[in-house]
Formats: sequence, structure tokens, C-alpha cells
Amino acid sequence: MDVLPLEVLPAGALETLLGGYGLRLERVPPGAAIPGSYWGEPEAGLIGDTLFVRGDTPVHSALHEACHYLLMDDARRATLERDAGGTDTEENAVCYLQCLLAAHLPGYSRARMFADMDAWGYHFILGSAAAWFAADSDDAVDWLQRHRPALLRLKTSGAAPV
Repeated sequence: MDVLPLEVLPAGALETLLGGYGLRLERVPPGAAIPGSYWGEPEAGLIGDTLFVRGDTPVHSALHEACHYLLMDDARRATLERDAGGTDTEENAVCYLQCLLAAHLPGYSRARMFADMDAWGYHFILGSAAAWFAADSDDAVDWLQRHRPALLRLKTSGAAPV
């Protein structure tokens, strides 16, 4: 599987992107267990307000788990450990938001996010992440509009809103 790991991003890039959202990033040493990982290592993990990653954690995984945190309410955040839960439509909104954030992460891009999602095995009816994002993500956009409209500014802005 050819997906981009965090270790190739510029130093501090992910911390800078996520810093304004109240999500802490904790890097664990190479080979160490990743706390709160839903899919197992090297995938990112979530516990409370902390995103756990290693250098070999795929960028798409770190952004995906971060987006789960960004989209859940405070009650779910308070008990968050490993499984973010949520509805299928919220999951689509998570995927959509991770694609928006990808365009604001130095050393990464939306096109690379689409390629990594496809390589990792995300499944979309239209056959690819790029096709889904362009033509089949209305439910995700609607969910974001209802629950986290400020995050949709990422779609057209040059900077991530805080």
C-alpha cells in the first residue's frame, strides 16, 4: 500500500494545521503501540482530545481521525476512546472534511489525499475518492452545513478557520 506517512511532511505541519481546533497531537516513538487506534498500527488513534500518531502513520489516517474529533459534540468527546461512532452521513462528512484539510497541509494536497484514500481501500460508489468528492458528496456537505458550517469555509479559503 503506497500511502504517504507523516514522517515526510515538514516538521510541525500537522501540529500547526490542527493547533487551532483544540486537538492535541502526541507523537509516539517508532515501533511503540499507538493508543486509541481503531484500525491498529500504524493508523492514528484518538482518546479524548488527543490524536496519537507515529512517523509511519499515514497522513490520511491522522486527518481522518482528527476530523472525527472536529465533528463530534462535547458529550462524545468526553468519552472518546478509539471508536468515534457517529452515523454513516457523519462518516461521509469526516471524509469530506479530511479532503478539505488536505489542501491546507504543507507537503500534502487534496489530490494526494484522494490517491491515499483509494490506495488504503476507502470504498465509494463512483469508484474513487475524487469522483465521490466531486459528484456524490452532497450528504456530507449538507451534514457539515447543519452541524459545523464554519468548517466549510475550508472549501474556498486560503487558511483553515479556527
